[in-house]
Amino acid sequence: MSLLPHQFWQTVDPAGSHASRAEGWVDSYPVSLPDGRQVLLPIRVLPGDGTAAVASLIINQASFAVEDAISAALAEMLQSFSPDVIIGVPTLGLTLANNVARRLGHPRLVALGTSRKFWYRDELSAPMSSITSPTHQKTLFLDPRSLPLLENRRIVVVDDVISSGTSMAAVLHLLSRAGLAPLGIGTAMLQGTRWHETLVNWRSRIVAPLVSPRFQRTASGHWRQADGLDG
Repeated sequence: MSLLPHQFWQTVDPAGSHASRAEGWVDSYPVSLPDGRQVLLPIRVLPGDGTAAVASLIINQASFAVEDAISAALAEMLQSFSPDVIIGVPTLGLTLANNVARRLGHPRLVALGTSRKFWYRDELSAPMSSITSPTHQKTLFLDPRSLPLLENRRIVVVDDVISSGTSMAAVLHLLSRAGLAPLGIGTAMLQGTRWHETLVNWRSRIVAPLVSPRFQRTASGHWRQADGLDG
């Protein structure tokens, strides 16, 4: 199935709509929600020699139907943590965190930021980079005015995708500096297994409704799974 770039992330398809391909994938890859329904994602080539790629999810470009389906599944998974407050990770994690917090009945969320306000403090900041922006390092901030909302509360962190785990590691470092210890992490999608080493102490406390592999280009030009789907 071939879609134009703007057509991805727009439909939640019935279970079994996209069958496995023995020869590999061309330009898209289906991920499955816990109930079996599928969302077709574009395959994006990673910077480098052109032989590695990932299935991409841009949650703020998704239809509301896709966003709602992912958020509903994630909110159900997070109920086991009984969170009092959701922390949203910029940029794309904020869209998901907002939806999830509402579904959990929360009156608000706490949003981390990457734009420094004059009242922010250096001790409540941490450098952050991601797989999608490898050459652009950001600084992550926790608004000190949010601390009363987080202290002595059951906290869960929500981001859109965990791939290498470096972005989430930066979030956890920042929260640790603030004396905060989240109970768990929720993400829309776990991408491959490279994050296992980075977040080794958190593996049992990370939940996601979607899982996708990394891909390696074959001699025929197709994309084949390069690492595990075990999340």
